[in-house]
Amino acid sequence: MLAGCASTPKPLLEYTLARSAIEAAQNVEAVRYAAAYWHQAGEYYRAAEIQYRKQDYQKAKENFELARNFAEKSENLARLKKFKSGDFVP
Repeated sequence: MLAGCASTPKPLLEYTLARSAIEAAQNVEAVRYAAAYWHQAGEYYRAAEIQYRKQDYQKAKENFELARNFAEKSENLARLKKFKSGDFVP
């Protein structure tokens, strides 16, 4: 009976990594240069925050990981497009 009550730990690392990835994407104007990935990252991040508040930590963890993945893709694509356009600032 007690084993069934075990809960998933809070995904603090995933939360932090997703937030950092979103901030990094914001800093390179991903919304302008990689809008599709940027919006996907935002959708997953918002869903994860809701699930986190509801203490559905397993789903929150999965969505934070997806948010980080899409945020990193948007950052990389934005950097590439800025570089190709001559707009690149390291």
